[in-house]
Amino acid sequence: MAVRNVNFYKGLGRLRQFVIYFLSLDPLIHFMQHENKVIDEGKQGEALMVASGAPNGKKLFLESYGCQMNFADSEIVASILSKEGFSTTTNFLEADVIFVNTCAIRENAESRVRQRLQDYKKVKKGNPNAIIGVLGCMAERLKSQFLEEEKLIDIVVGPDAYRDLPNLIEQAEGGQKAINVILSKEETYADITPVRLDRNGVSGFISIMRGCDNMCSFCVVPFTRGRERSRDPESIVREAKEAFDKGYREVTLLGQNVDSYLYAGGGLKKEILTEEQKASATNFAQLMEKVALIHPDLRVRFSTSHPKDMTDDVLHIMAKYENICKYVHLPVQSGNSEVLEKMNRGYTREWYLDRIAAIRRIMPEAGISTDVITGFCGETDEQHAETISLMKEVGYDFAYMFTYSERPKTLAERKYKDDVPEEVKKKRLQEIMDLQSVSSAMRTKQGVGKIHRVLIESESKKSKAQWSGRNTQNVTVVFDKGNAKKGEYVNVLAETCTLSTLIGRIVD
Repeated sequence: MAVRNVNFYKGLGRLRQFVIYFLSLDPLIHFMQHENKVIDEGKQGEALMVASGAPNGKKLFLESYGCQMNFADSEIVASILSKEGFSTTTNFLEADVIFVNTCAIRENAESRVRQRLQDYKKVKKGNPNAIIGVLGCMAERLKSQFLEEEKLIDIVVGPDAYRDLPNLIEQAEGGQKAINVILSKEETYADITPVRLDRNGVSGFISIMRGCDNMCSFCVVPFTRGRERSRDPESIVREAKEAFDKGYREVTLLGQNVDSYLYAGGGLKKEILTEEQKASATNFAQLMEKVALIHPDLRVRFSTSHPKDMTDDVLHIMAKYENICKYVHLPVQSGNSEVLEKMNRGYTREWYLDRIAAIRRIMPEAGISTDVITGFCGETDEQHAETISLMKEVGYDFAYMFTYSERPKTLAERKYKDDVPEEVKKKRLQEIMDLQSVSSAMRTKQGVGKIHRVLIESESKKSKAQWSGRNTQNVTVVFDKGNAKKGEYVNVLAETCTLSTLIGRIVD
């Protein structure tokens, strides 16, 4: 068979290196877009827009680090400043205002941002009046420390205060340091149409909720993004329809925990709603159906699910509509129930496996990925072995794997000792990486010989004569262009594969 070639087996070593790249990623939200490309804490994009308000002659440089939520937030910021007359530049050296949208999930993410800020000292030297600001989760977590430690910072803005940016910029222009990191119980930016910062014009993100109520013991998100609140479903549908009308053929619904989406008029309603009111509210399954019904050619993806909240209703809606992708990212973090309890995940090993069984039963062909943390506080060899056994039982398509990194102000920092030696963490990490290398390769190989419906997103990185896109299971598929165009759907017969990519040809 074509897939049984030397390159395929040599590729197992390359996949191990590929997985190492994931060690620095945000463990809460991930989304594989193309082969060897993920949304991580590296720079995600620069704002490319023209002023929609009266031009003010000022240039903005905006870049994003971290998860998809940060990228979506940058699109909100771009929209707000575009209306204030800002145009943009891809050269930060000529910018009047520089904003960096940051991530605080892992220490490595924060280190990268601090390193990047050193580049902006060049701007201040050439233009002492230039304004440099830090946005997002890292801004909220460190607050005034940024103004004290990073002397070149003029503005610090948390994720719920972007509407205040014009006022804060005005303060900074007057020579004052400006800060707004107040978290909101209502803000969802539902009325703001994002400026799309993606380059392909085919796939876009839509934020459906903000904040998180889960309080996992290792996670800072509830402290940096605040309490969970869901966005008006009609505004979500409207944004998705506008994206489709502009040529987008795929939207990803974003939330820290999309399965807990529940809209009953806005604000923090869940804890005070009666069962009758909850029954009449819009839940995630219903929201996803509303978006799917916009048009059969609008693909729907989502991220991220939480095992304790994923219901069969969601899975049945996914199975009902062809344009809802058959792919679930379901973070497990650990395969041991005692560790899961210490992590405050809200489910057991058995509960998680029941959710996997439901996915397999309702959508047998679905792709499943996960997040795993090794070396959490007090984790024993036996508990680690349970994670290994769970991964073998599930057989994930992809996995994003990390050693535990203690974060300030979390429950784990206050309550538990980070007592697993680094060399043990790394050894355990290598074990699950080796296991996942084989699992990923085998899952990709199962797609060979099958016909896949693929949305064309971009040219292949390796050849301008080929297109690249993804199938419903989120696997990258590469094929000769023929007469097909970007943004179109094509049927591709997969004839061979690498470790993470199917290679084939267009068929009728």
